[in-house]
Amino acid sequence: MDKIRSDDMNRQVSGLLCAAAGMLAVVAVSAGAADDLKPPVGYRQWFHVNTMIVDKTSPLFAVLGGMHNVHVNPVGEPALKTGGPYPDGTMFLTDLHDFAVVDGSYVEGALKGLALMEKDSKRYAATGGWGFQFWVEGDPKKPAVTDAVKQCFECHQPQKAQDYVYSTYIP
Repeated sequence: MDKIRSDDMNRQVSGLLCAAAGMLAVVAVSAGAADDLKPPVGYRQWFHVNTMIVDKTSPLFAVLGGMHNVHVNPVGEPALKTGGPYPDGTMFLTDLHDFAVVDGSYVEGALKGLALMEKDSKRYAATGGWGFQFWVEGDPKKPAVTDAVKQCFECHQPQKAQDYVYSTYIP
């Protein structure tokens, strides 16, 4: 069982790192964002899927360093718990924060950005039915994804059997 959880967690970490790397690697923010997605409100009340910390010991820290909190909306929660596929309207939101280590505890800091995957099989057919966006500092006026295929979907393609989602339910 621990081996299964470890494999699931490694797959989640790899997917989240890959997705976030593509989104965070964008330096220039274009007015012509990848799509018309907007940061959802109230996502902190959604189901919390997991939290991952990328610290200074990771070779990806410069690009992805921070505390990644992954949430799924009520539309997608049942599919997450049963293994998918996800219905249209599903949203996964990752809020990426700075963090500090205080007395051996990891403490969430300032918001670095919000990453969103939203399922709409018709609107986003070219990217497996998913729309992708990352907003620097969570600011809707700072979208970073200008090419969802290259910046996001290429990393999610290995997860086709899981409807392109890396997150898994851990009871």
